[in-house]
Amino acid sequence: MNVHLLPRRSEWAAATRRPAGDLLAGLVVGLVALPLALGFGVSSGMGAGAGLVTAIVAGVVAAVFGGSNLQVSGPTGAMTVVLVPIIARYGGDGVLVVGLLAGLILIGLAYAGLGRFIRYVPVSVVEGFTLGIAVIIALQQVPAALGVHVHAEKAVALAARAVAAWVDSPHWAALGLTGAVTALILLVTRFRPSLPIALLAVALATAANSALGLHAETIGALPSTLPAPSLPHIPWAHLDALLLPAIAVAALAALESLLSATVADAMSVGQRHDPDRELFGQGLANLASPLFGGIPATAAIARTAVNVRAGASTRLAAVTHAIVLLLVMLVASRWVADIPLAALAGVLITTAGQMVRVSSVAALLRSTRGDAAVLVITAAATILADLVTAVILGLVVAGAFALRQAALSATLHEEPLDAGPLDASDHGDEERALLDQQIVVYRLDGPLFFAAAHDFLLELSEVSNVRVVVLRMSRISSIDATGAAVLADTITRLEARGITVLLSGVRAHQEQVLASLGVYDQLASEHHLFDTTPEAIAHARIHAARVAHVPDPDHLPHGPNGEAAHHPHSEREVS
Repeated sequence: MNVHLLPRRSEWAAATRRPAGDLLAGLVVGLVALPLALGFGVSSGMGAGAGLVTAIVAGVVAAVFGGSNLQVSGPTGAMTVVLVPIIARYGGDGVLVVGLLAGLILIGLAYAGLGRFIRYVPVSVVEGFTLGIAVIIALQQVPAALGVHVHAEKAVALAARAVAAWVDSPHWAALGLTGAVTALILLVTRFRPSLPIALLAVALATAANSALGLHAETIGALPSTLPAPSLPHIPWAHLDALLLPAIAVAALAALESLLSATVADAMSVGQRHDPDRELFGQGLANLASPLFGGIPATAAIARTAVNVRAGASTRLAAVTHAIVLLLVMLVASRWVADIPLAALAGVLITTAGQMVRVSSVAALLRSTRGDAAVLVITAAATILADLVTAVILGLVVAGAFALRQAALSATLHEEPLDAGPLDASDHGDEERALLDQQIVVYRLDGPLFFAAAHDFLLELSEVSNVRVVVLRMSRISSIDATGAAVLADTITRLEARGITVLLSGVRAHQEQVLASLGVYDQLASEHHLFDTTPEAIAHARIHAARVAHVPDPDHLPHGPNGEAAHHPHSEREVS
């Protein structure tokens, strides 16, 4: 096992010196996490107990083995969205398989050192699927908020059926509790964001439901102790069908956890997470949680932010949060069981609203058409299809726009001949002008790759009225096999028409690609490669001088009356 992925004794030294701040932060986060853990457990279809177990088990394992001192892990809304169809189709055994596979995938990613690649996911993709997830979470709460029982695999259909069922037989108790909890959370959060108002709102709703006899449905029995780990029957027949959902769970756990760790670093002073170790910790957490009857977990940005704001500085705070939840399970499970589902729906609806950063979404929609398109497409695919499809589609669309921008940045400029006087040649002004008209210099700027090579290089192959073409290669930022192949084709076309091609400023990384296609060796054998453009121009003028006295009707242009046509020398840019 890689040593750098294992916990270190030094990480706990600070916690033992000044534990008070972390203990208090853990208590605050535990109070905030309790209604969320219950709500996400119910929303997933596994029950409130599963959500509570997940927050305890995954919270401890990820805190000990993860790569961030401030991270708080547990069930999240984004993970719930992925799990709902799995639980509906395969039940608890399917969740076990998906959790174990996802855990192994995350550990593999950690060993491969792939944690750093999270930075390459465009912010428009992240904001898009976050927006889509928030909408799905809110839609999933509609049946509980209306106090009706309906079933549908897609959130949009679920909410529509719930509304139709409520219209047929309206009753107001559940809707009133959801509305009251939502309004109270929004109101208090605006003025006292650090107060764990969600728990207080749920407690008040529970008391009102009991005292007023509203008869709103409650979450029901909870485990009174942490279940022993078990390995139920694994549906091996469905293993191939569960592999793709497991990849989705692993991808989501990696993405959300590393984004959360980045947010925690930005909110704190002197804290830096280890991305590979964070993946390792989340992998172990996802192996452990399903064995105890929980669901796959990930780091939670909201709870991590509360942890940082509450003054946490070490992993002790996240462990304390899990212990607080464990004590609730051991001591208060029979009171927690009386919490109305409608109250938890209010908590999750406000949580969904808080997931969306309106200012960030608005900025992306205003920035560029590409960013706006990626955000909208990713959000729509998340709501209408699934998270895997949404992220893949978002990355493909973002990549297409990035390639388009890169292709547009590749340009071709015709340059004046400014290499100084002719070498050891004594020609008249007329002959100098003729030589200049028979030599053209082009500067290639930007990347020369498959998306950018064809347009201007194919136009370059149609150049006429010249004897020599000099290509300045020093400003090409990158070149791939396609770009090199199109360049080779361009050189072949020009030389087939009697036009000599010279290259200047070829860099080492360009030599390798050109040599693999035979372009570099051919030009080197003909001494048509030069270190600098002035050297190439000087050689071009000597070459043009040799053939200037032998006019070629195929290469010397003529006007409509047979006179030599004038070749204007200008600068142009083709993109």
